[in-house]
Amino acid sequence: MVVFGLETGTALVFALVVLTIVLFVTEALPPDTTAVGLIVVLALFEPWTQVGPVVALSGFSNAATVTILAMYVLSRGIQETGIVRRLGAEVARVTRGDENRLLVATIALAGPIAGVINNTPVVAVFIPMVSELAEEAGVSPSKLLIPLSYASMLGGTLTLIGTATNLVASDLSAQLIGRPFSMFEFTALGAVVLVVGGAYLLTVGRALLPSRVPAGGRTERYGVEEYLARVLVPARSPLVGTPVAEVSGDVQRDLDLDVLDVVRGAEHFVAADSDRDVEARDILTVRGSPTDIRRFCRLADLRYLPGAAVGDEELGGPATGTLVEVVVPSNSDLVGETVGGARLRERYDATVLAIRRAGGELVREAFREVELRAGDAILLQTTAGTASYLHETPDLVVTSELIDVDGMEPLDVPRTLTALGIVGAVVATAALGLAPIVIAALGGVVAMVATGVLSTSDAYESVNWTVIFLLAGVIPLGVALRETGGAALLAELVVASAGVVPPVVVLGLFYVLTGLLANVITPVASVVLLLPIAVRTAESPVVGADPFAFVLAVTFAASTAFMTPVGYQTNLMVYGPGGYRFTDYVRVGAPLQLLLAVVTTVGIALLWGLQPTG
Repeated sequence: MVVFGLETGTALVFALVVLTIVLFVTEALPPDTTAVGLIVVLALFEPWTQVGPVVALSGFSNAATVTILAMYVLSRGIQETGIVRRLGAEVARVTRGDENRLLVATIALAGPIAGVINNTPVVAVFIPMVSELAEEAGVSPSKLLIPLSYASMLGGTLTLIGTATNLVASDLSAQLIGRPFSMFEFTALGAVVLVVGGAYLLTVGRALLPSRVPAGGRTERYGVEEYLARVLVPARSPLVGTPVAEVSGDVQRDLDLDVLDVVRGAEHFVAADSDRDVEARDILTVRGSPTDIRRFCRLADLRYLPGAAVGDEELGGPATGTLVEVVVPSNSDLVGETVGGARLRERYDATVLAIRRAGGELVREAFREVELRAGDAILLQTTAGTASYLHETPDLVVTSELIDVDGMEPLDVPRTLTALGIVGAVVATAALGLAPIVIAALGGVVAMVATGVLSTSDAYESVNWTVIFLLAGVIPLGVALRETGGAALLAELVVASAGVVPPVVVLGLFYVLTGLLANVITPVASVVLLLPIAVRTAESPVVGADPFAFVLAVTFAASTAFMTPVGYQTNLMVYGPGGYRFTDYVRVGAPLQLLLAVVTTVGIALLWGLQPTG
């Protein structure tokens, strides 16, 4: 049967590709749910998709999927030692107060580290450092956070294990042309890309970046000063003798107002963590609109203290609790929940002071019905103990907490050396060809748990299961695209449209196409869909180029998802803290993407050549 001039199977797979892209872009369903749905549909329509149940489920057992899972665990092992955090703190010591040195050091350190460690925890560690040092230097964090994200993405091009995309591309390259990547296959070109990209970020990119978030403390950056006040409790107030928690609950329900902390003589305690009663002469710190605060004073017979300014020092001192900024990651269970439904106060002993939404919109009151979205930055007041716990939960990423070298616990040297030795052994084993990377990585996971660097529960929690399920769904979709002739058909169209242009131009066009697609449907999905088409195009008589060169172009391009906040997880992580708008990523990322299209295409042509071998 023929549909629109296509065989039924080919037409069905094209329809699935289009539907998948639409669902990824609109996020009508979570990406992992879309991926699982793909598995089901591909298997149910086996006569047309050429993908049976075994192949449909092969994404779960795919070497790239298993390796990526293992690399998440290995990265967590390194992160748990505190070595990356210690490096970040040392950068803070060296660059304190100087924007230029801070930017250079951030790019120079985050990039290479991301070549061997998953860049998400690297960026998670560096965001607090950058934010705090920007505050000290009087610089808007907006000038620094996109460069941090981009540098970590560029660092992923240094080694085979730099990104999940590299591992997937290596596996596909082995299937399609019998040539997987070695550990340092493209390190030379990756180093050039990192240097060129870093130079751009230090010059042109720096000039293009806006100052979306004002320089200053956290209360200033979120503009919450006018929503904070202190009130005195006279002896005649009906609040005297009432538990602080009860007062806080009542005013939160009736007035959309929070009691943050209580000053009692020399004592100072956080309301969310207290079971004490209100006493006469207590001073309460409250958050709410100026109208609600004054209404609270009238109803409870309190005295408003207009001269008592409330800022970072008053809310974040050693005795008063901790001000923490967190970001809601895309895989958080909190996405889609309202602030009231998420029960952040009860769950984390934390009070929401403000929310910075995508695009820079600030929400500073009426939080209860606000629906949390991926990328939201939330300013919380909580206890020191809860702040430590927030580092452990996968639902929130802490992005604002001062890293103090002198106050940090000393490194556990034996544990650190063990973790570094395990990762080094994995890299060496794969690089020397003693074992496939998937076996070496799994051996590293066993060693991490067996030596006590990680517990079994830590290992399971470290895996980004959304990415694993996404891979498991899109890998069989790529198989269907090849088996039904869809990849060959698209390659023919590319060749026909390319006409008589040189192979190097076709190579550059694939780089640009892959980069654009990676910005909207994730780098991994773009590689799975485009790499087979790129290989067939290279092998066509008209182009007659080395398919490995095209594999490299697609792989590198997928790591340049600079133009949208959703193109890569680290872009989303800095979206809220930087107060960025969608257009900021386009303004800064588009020139960089075009620059690297030229650099990478020329680099591939010079280092590997475009003439077919053999």
